[in-house]
Amino acid sequence: MGHPVRTGDGRLLVAGEWGNPSGIPLVLFHGTPGTRLGTVLPGLAAQHPGFRFLAYDRPGYGQSQRAPGRRVADAARDAAAVADAFGIERFAVVGRSGGGPHALACAALLPDRVRAAAVLVGLAPPDAAGLDWQAGMTPFNVREYGLARARLDGRDPEGLERDLSARAAVLRRDPVRLLDDLRAELSPHDLPVVEDPRVRTVLLRTYQEALRVSHHGWLDDCLAFVSPWGFDVTSITAPVLLWHGLDDAFSPVAHTRWLAGRIPGAEPVLVPDAGHFAAQLALPDVLRWLDTQGDGR
Repeated sequence: MGHPVRTGDGRLLVAGEWGNPSGIPLVLFHGTPGTRLGTVLPGLAAQHPGFRFLAYDRPGYGQSQRAPGRRVADAARDAAAVADAFGIERFAVVGRSGGGPHALACAALLPDRVRAAAVLVGLAPPDAAGLDWQAGMTPFNVREYGLARARLDGRDPEGLERDLSARAAVLRRDPVRLLDDLRAELSPHDLPVVEDPRVRTVLLRTYQEALRVSHHGWLDDCLAFVSPWGFDVTSITAPVLLWHGLDDAFSPVAHTRWLAGRIPGAEPVLVPDAGHFAAQLALPDVLRWLDTQGDGR
């Protein structure tokens, strides 16, 4: 059951809470598509009793109200509203995959509240100087981001809408189709991860909840990633950990290398023999790192 949160402009977000109410507060940002239900594997909160986990469904996912035209930067406003609703002043942030840019937004725009940030298999901004943004990406992602750019520049205003609406309709009936569709593009190192019963259960549950009402969260994420983010990653002053599998083809490791070269003091962790979905298993290591970054209360 989700916890309703009202934002300053009156929108409804659905949030969740796990773990120790007296622990270090940690706001988790889910992937794309996704919801709060895809941020923590079963049993992890009990294994790390020093943390209080919070997550919310980004606008347009699940029952969180859509915010058309939202930017990556807007995540700072929404995360602050969630933290306020739970009585939390300072917190750490962790974003996986599509959640990564949103975690960075909080670190950049809430410097007095965010004590540390971790990004797992994240993306760099679309205007990253010297980075070939789509190089090394799977055909699936190249297509979606290409359609997003075509919508923004007017070349194909409806293509992304048609594509994601049709995909979402299929996935509502059978969420396992997304994993099946991606299977041909998975790294060999990803295959055993997505077949892990814990990971598979969490992925299917979050995909189903993400698209239960509409495809708009997915659509707006894609548009936000290829639009100006609304902040400069070089302004981040909090400690930042950047985790990436070297065999990731969904969010190529070049994105993390670019971020590591621009975010002051960022710590890159580049893992051999690991793909995109290995990030599902990396949170315990991230929590151990966060434990060294101060009390966060």
